[in-house]
Amino acid sequence: MRGKTTEDLELLELLDPVAEAQAYEIVRLRLMGGSETRRLQIMAERASDGDMVVEDCARLSRAISEVLDAADPIAGEYTLEVSSPGVDRPLTRLKDFAAYEGYEVKLELDRLAEGRKRFRGMLAGIEGEQVGIDLEGEEETAMVPFAWILEAKLVLTDQLMKRGAEVRAARLASEQPQQTSE
Repeated sequence: MRGKTTEDLELLELLDPVAEAQAYEIVRLRLMGGSETRRLQIMAERASDGDMVVEDCARLSRAISEVLDAADPIAGEYTLEVSSPGVDRPLTRLKDFAAYEGYEVKLELDRLAEGRKRFRGMLAGIEGEQVGIDLEGEEETAMVPFAWILEAKLVLTDQLMKRGAEVRAARLASEQPQQTSE
C-alpha cells in the first residue's frame, strides 16, 4: 500500500534507507502522471513522533533529491513533492491501523468481501496480520487481512480534527523556550 506500481516499490527500496538515515519514515510514495512531466509524491513523518513540519519536508526533500540526482531512476522530467500525511492521512502500515484505533476509516479491498470492496467503519485495532473494523449495523467486529487492503484513509471527523489540534498544541508548547527565574 505504500507504493502502487512496480516503479513505486523500486523507488521505495531506494529511498527508504535515505529517509531512515534522516530519522523519517515514508508513509506513502506515488509516481503520478503520464509520459510528460510527472510528479513524485512522498508522504513522510518523523520516526520518533509521527510529526512532520515544513522544515522536516525541506530536509527530507534535499536528502532524497541528492540520491535521485545520483541514481537517476526516473525517466524524463518530474517534480518532487515531500509532504506530511495530513490529518486525514492514508493508513499504509499495520502500525497505522493500531495507532488510529477508535477513529473512522474508509477501506478499499483488492477483492470482494461480503459482496463489496469498499467499507467504512471504526477501526477496532489489529490482531496479528488482521485489521479489525466495526461496521455500522454489525454486532461483531469484521477482521480483514491486511494483505487484502488496497487503500485505507482516515475520515475527517470532529474527533480526528480534535486529535490533530491537540498534537499541534503539544508540539508548539514543547517548542516554546523555557522561562527561567533568577
